[in-house]
Parts: sequence; C-alpha cells; structure tokens
Amino acid sequence: MSSRSASTPPSGNTPARPLRADAERNRQRIIAAAQEVFAERGLDVTLDDIAHHAGVGVGTVYRRFSGREELIEAVFEDAVRQVVAHAEQVLTRDDPWEGLVEFLQATAQRFAESRGLREVLLGGAHSRPRVDAVREHLHPLIGDVFARAQQHGPLRDDIEATDFPFIHIMLGAVTQNGRAVAPDLWKRYFTLILDGMRRDRSGPSPLPHRALAPDEVHQAMM
Repeated sequence: MSSRSASTPPSGNTPARPLRADAERNRQRIIAAAQEVFAERGLDVTLDDIAHHAGVGVGTVYRRFSGREELIEAVFEDAVRQVVAHAEQVLTRDDPWEGLVEFLQATAQRFAESRGLREVLLGGAHSRPRVDAVREHLHPLIGDVFARAQQHGPLRDDIEATDFPFIHIMLGAVTQNGRAVAPDLWKRYFTLILDGMRRDRSGPSPLPHRALAPDEVHQAMM
C-alpha cells in the first residue's frame, strides 16, 4: 500500500498557491498602470515604461508576468469579451440599422479611450491565445451585424464586414491627431462615414462637432 496520504494531491495536480496580499496588490497596480499606458501610447511600450508608471521596479513586473504579451492578455481579455458581448446584443435589436450604428459608435468610443484596445482588436501583432480566441469569435458576429443591416435596413449592398477595421483605422487616425485639441473630433467624421454607408437618405446628417480652425489643424498635425 502506498504511504501517500489520501489528502495529498497527486504530483503535478497541486493547486496554484494564492499570491500574498502584497504580491496581489503589486499585480493589480501593474495591471492598472498598464491599462493607462496602453490606452495612451498603444502596445509598443516597454515593461520598464509600465513599471515606472506603476511605481515599482521592473523586476517586480517580471515576477508577476513573463513578458509584455502576458500582460497584454491580462489587461485586454475582458475588454475584448465586452466588445463581443455588445455585438451579440445588437443582433437582437428590432432595428438592424440602429443596431449597426450603436455597435460602431460604441466600438469607436472604446477605441478613442484606449489606443491599446484598438491595436489588440485590429492589429494582432501582439498575440496571446485567450485574446486571439475571443477576437476570432468577433469576426462572424460583425459579419452578421452588417448582413442584417443590409437585408433589413439601409446599409449599402457594397459594404462588407471587412470594411469594419478600416473604418476604425480612419477614425483612429483622427483620434490620435485630435486628442490634444478636440478629443471628440472623431464623432464628426463618424457621422460623415455613416452618411456614406446608407443606401439612401433624405439629406445630410447634422455634424456633431465643428471643423477645426487652421491653427488647430496645425497643432493636431504636430
């Protein structure tokens, strides 16, 4: 008979030990700092940048995360799931066009608030299995949102779901250039894009943001 105690888990199945309170606080501080740095500067930052923003040594970051990709996954997995959940919700809307507009606008708002999220969803250069799996689930949902707005709404027949990332890349350029001058400038161009996506309309939609003055354009481009 084996001398192993019945209460002792077999080798290799030992549950992970919970982090000490101070270690867990550091982990959450690092994630919060990464959220802020990724949102402002995108994914191409270093762990030194994140450690500095968190007020910890870079060695502390490496003790909690094996590298930047693991930290990206910890920061963005839930945010990507929220985008997927929203796509599923708008597919239940009675008005397919309003559902499409709601989804595009909410996604644009999320991207305006986080450059990192836009890069995670539209780029994919920094790949992590769990985020990739959620993102792959999003692609057919976007196709369904677009198809429904074409079949039962005014979306142009020549619009494709593959236009989705390029719409947001265009808006992202406005967001990045206009952030310091007019953070909501993207809403002006979002409205122009929506008008162009409709099969027919009675007239142009009112623009929700004024055009920039010449000196503001110069400042934005700088």
